[in-house]
Amino acid sequence: MIIGTAGHIDHGKTSLVKALTGIDADRLKEEKARGITIDLGFAYKSSTDGRVLGFVDVPGHEKLIRNMLAGATGIDHVMLVVAADDGPMPQTREHLAILDLLGLSRGVVALTKTDLVSDARLAEARAEVLAMLAPTALAGAALLPVSCISGQGIDALMQHLSEASAALPAAHEHGHFRLAVDRSFSLAGIGTVVTGTAVSGRVSVGDKLVVSPSGKAVRVRGLHAQNQQAESGSAGQRLALNLAGVEKNDIARGDWIVAEPAHAPTQRLEARVRVLAGESKALAHWTPLHLHLGAVDVGARVVLLEGAPIAPGTSAWVQLELDRPIGALRGDRFILRDQSALRTLGGGAVTDAFAPPSQRRKAERLAVLAALDKPSPADALAALLALEPPNGVDLTRFIAQCNLLPDAARALMQAVPHRAIINGATTLAFAKGQLEKFVARIGEVLGAHHKRASDSPGMTLEAVQRALTAKTSTRPSAAVFALLIGELTRGGTLQRSGPYLRLAGHEASLQGTEQKLWERLQPWLAEGGWNHPPKLSDMLARDRTLPRDQVTRLLQKAARMGKVYAVGPEYFILAAHFCELAVRAQALAQADEHQRLNVKTYRETTGISRHLSLPLVEFFDHIGFTKRDPVGRKIRRDAKEMFGGH
Repeated sequence: MIIGTAGHIDHGKTSLVKALTGIDADRLKEEKARGITIDLGFAYKSSTDGRVLGFVDVPGHEKLIRNMLAGATGIDHVMLVVAADDGPMPQTREHLAILDLLGLSRGVVALTKTDLVSDARLAEARAEVLAMLAPTALAGAALLPVSCISGQGIDALMQHLSEASAALPAAHEHGHFRLAVDRSFSLAGIGTVVTGTAVSGRVSVGDKLVVSPSGKAVRVRGLHAQNQQAESGSAGQRLALNLAGVEKNDIARGDWIVAEPAHAPTQRLEARVRVLAGESKALAHWTPLHLHLGAVDVGARVVLLEGAPIAPGTSAWVQLELDRPIGALRGDRFILRDQSALRTLGGGAVTDAFAPPSQRRKAERLAVLAALDKPSPADALAALLALEPPNGVDLTRFIAQCNLLPDAARALMQAVPHRAIINGATTLAFAKGQLEKFVARIGEVLGAHHKRASDSPGMTLEAVQRALTAKTSTRPSAAVFALLIGELTRGGTLQRSGPYLRLAGHEASLQGTEQKLWERLQPWLAEGGWNHPPKLSDMLARDRTLPRDQVTRLLQKAARMGKVYAVGPEYFILAAHFCELAVRAQALAQADEHQRLNVKTYRETTGISRHLSLPLVEFFDHIGFTKRDPVGRKIRRDAKEMFGGH
């Protein structure tokens, strides 16, 4: 069990730890000289049943609260120290507020210096402490009078801690390994050592881990758990890890040592923040402050998601924009202090560690946060799916921020009904029936188009997406839409003809005189090959009996059917030839140092005429094959995928 001290400066925290363990937790020369704890101190004691109790001794001085917070991660049991002569003091109350915000509900109050006060004063101090505890999670905690000078009450306090250790629920080892680093140093002949409390998972000698947020890979050369050499350690223990592959200066307090899947740095997170009731004013939008999470202290800004400033004693959803990336996952508790680090403002628990930079104040986003705030990953995922987000739920990211091991992730997928689509390395989950609604709408849009224009080969992807947008505000994202089209095409529900989509079974065809005219024109269109397509005026000059209007109407109809591409008023390029032109354009862009298509290079390489090159690349832009920017033309889609299915 990890026991964390808390309390005002000079109330006897370090002396009490020494009386309980025989170890002086003040390890710095300055601490010895000044008689106060400046940084974190650690001591260990074996209880009567063989369990090892770890004590984290924290500073009580107001200017050292950041050091106190660095030691608060992973505490199982609080030992709040209050001197009987002084009673509760400012740092007593601030430490208690911090413990309450961190959700620590198990603890004991040690009333120290009882040898200096009368029975009446002791009774007063007891009443003051009980009143202070009443509105917090530590209400009802045992209150034991002790004296480090006479030894009064020390055995009773030790007995209480031993019993609390025996009654402590087993630490949850599920999840990938995470350790919040509070010290990093180097030992001669050993190398780099880091210490901290493991908050999840297990670690063994030989494991390969990651320093987060830097991403540096390390290997565990050796370890101590609860101050004893061991082959492995687990959640709930104080650990010292001897790491290979890293120097002492590469790791600092606030870093995490984690298993690779738990390495997910973030610079933007969302949570419901509670402002302390004792604050004099509301927490306003864009307030600069300090965020303490794990052992890190990082600057941040508050983005209010619900409009009004957060009044003292109330809570609201916020986004916290951090000055630099840190390690944080769903459920991690944090504390907020003012910009000058003089007082604690409030705190909360991370709801979304990967918060979006935009559309964060919309009602849909608040609904997502409410879903993520559910108590278990299964409840949260079910609530997210029920919202039917157009992009689906990114399962890869959800599993990462819930820190689920593979077996737990598989169990979650089985427990929560959904439909999944693979998108590269990401798996997207959708509610049952959600994708079927999208598919039905796609069918309706294409069916209506075929009815309106029976001679059309279909609609482009962009046109179908635009039609879905006009039909309903709930539509799939571009990525999901492309995945759906791919599934429907492979399954035979849809067919593609170049850039056009059509329902299976729909065929646009020419009849009668139009078919005869097309049979006459098609050889002429093919004569010049892919790089020398004829002009319309040149074809008409070959047979002056052909009415220009009739030929133009037929070629435009052939373009709608996907037989040719109408590039400006003069060029009608056969689909196979157009595909070749696009493939060569893509190859040139890929070979370019800027990954852009240069019109001059394209013209010179392919041998196409000046009259064709400009309208051709402009047509590429128009149909979405390329996009023009100051550098050139960027290829947006694969040429063979877009134009190869004739």
